[in-house]
Amino acid sequence: MTETLSFGHGFILEKADQMAARGRLGEAISMLRPVIQSPSPPSQLIVRLSQLLTATGRPDEALAVVAEPAAAPDADIHLVTALGEALQATGRLELAISAFERATALRPDSGGAEQNLAMALCGGHWFVEAEAATGRAIAKGAGSPEVWLTRARALQGLGLVDESEQAFQQALVRGAGADAHAELAQLIWTRTEDAGLALSAIDAAITGRPGDSALLRAKANVLVSLGDRPSAYAIHAGALARAGADQSLHADAAVVAAWFDPALALSHGARAVTLFPQRPEAHLALCQAHLAAGQPEQALTIAESLKRLWPHDQFVTALIALAWRLMDDPRYGALHDYGRLVRAQPLATPPGWPSLEAYLSDLRASLRSLHTLRGHPIGQSLRGGVQTPQCLTRLADPVIKAFFAAIDPPLRTYLEAVSENGEALGRPWTPNRGYRLERAWSVLLRPRGFHVDHLHPMGWISSACHIETPSAVESEPQGWLKFGEPGIPTTPRLTAEHRIKPRPGHLILFPSFMWHGTVPFSGTESRLSAAMDIVPA
Repeated sequence: MTETLSFGHGFILEKADQMAARGRLGEAISMLRPVIQSPSPPSQLIVRLSQLLTATGRPDEALAVVAEPAAAPDADIHLVTALGEALQATGRLELAISAFERATALRPDSGGAEQNLAMALCGGHWFVEAEAATGRAIAKGAGSPEVWLTRARALQGLGLVDESEQAFQQALVRGAGADAHAELAQLIWTRTEDAGLALSAIDAAITGRPGDSALLRAKANVLVSLGDRPSAYAIHAGALARAGADQSLHADAAVVAAWFDPALALSHGARAVTLFPQRPEAHLALCQAHLAAGQPEQALTIAESLKRLWPHDQFVTALIALAWRLMDDPRYGALHDYGRLVRAQPLATPPGWPSLEAYLSDLRASLRSLHTLRGHPIGQSLRGGVQTPQCLTRLADPVIKAFFAAIDPPLRTYLEAVSENGEALGRPWTPNRGYRLERAWSVLLRPRGFHVDHLHPMGWISSACHIETPSAVESEPQGWLKFGEPGIPTTPRLTAEHRIKPRPGHLILFPSFMWHGTVPFSGTESRLSAAMDIVPA
């Protein structure tokens, strides 16, 4: 239960809150730490310290502070909720969900507790459970923008697009920010492929709040995904020209301008770093501008410093590799040993099917039934096709569940073969350690559809498994996977180094830091695939 604070503890909490409100989070943390280290510290101060540590990107420290008191039988809902937040921030999502479920049991009448549970469930793509939790939260009085935004995401994940659009509108009516506008624009675009209609709500919001940098970013990101980078840059430049502009837009402007004016990108990137030397995204933008301008040595210096900060970020690894490639550094070839690290292997026939061909026929039908949208998702790699909003690992369809049994043998064979190259892959792996599917999705490409060159920043090993391929793939390189052509601009422009022909029932595996895309294909047939990101367990 929650104690009544003594005068001294109440004074400390009040002062810490005042510091936090002024942005002085480090000082607030320093004020609370000695009290927490005393015998029997008040739970309110434990909760506040845990929240501040989580907010400043130190969730492991927050977990160390809150785990033991939250495990006590008489722990109150605030301690248990803080535990859930820290667990969620450290990526322990299932444990976080258990904590939030415990919080709802402690306070069955709390809409806020149900909201926290719903948000965690939705983040893990448990959309059925998340939709139910948002319904309970709303019934218990939770009417925040966040609960409606979570409901919209869950409904979209379930394929209930009409209901999802209505929930997005409810979130916006209640004051939801730029994320809701961007996601509603994506939903409208994927339903209609009408860019004007998709942007109409963002445009209306910008008319009312012309200086809102988050809204301007949202619109620019939509335009980039639709292929209109000059217009996206014009939004950033126009915003920066206003008095009192959000100067962090220099980083966004640098990344967009790199495609058509590297010198302009360098100017914006340098400005971003000067203004915000502690923000990694500013350095990331400047690094990309150096690559676009043909200055790999400067890019490498920045990327190596970012690697120390984000050791498992595959985009940073790819930036280092691009600098090596432009410098003719032999380390690039060792890291991109395509013959050893990119492999295609047949699926195992899952139990219950007489042959792999029979299974693929059923899997094709199950996956095609999920593809009900029209346009590609904003911010993703595909063009001229659609992607499932659902994470395939969360679906109850026994045919789709069997897919994960079918990929296990070839995946383990691959991991055992490349595990000795743990240094190159960035993380060690042994067979007894196992693996975890970070996410899994399906893509249906129409004729002339393709994937722009991209990589998977938060993955480790990535994959593509083709279920159905058009006859055009027999004419190389139509519909083939290509590796090595970067999805960001460089000088000189770099081209693909390796290609693989897609074959139904074959799982293609490769490190997540490798740039990859596909070549458009002709004809009238479509191309159906499933993909996953794999990380060590």
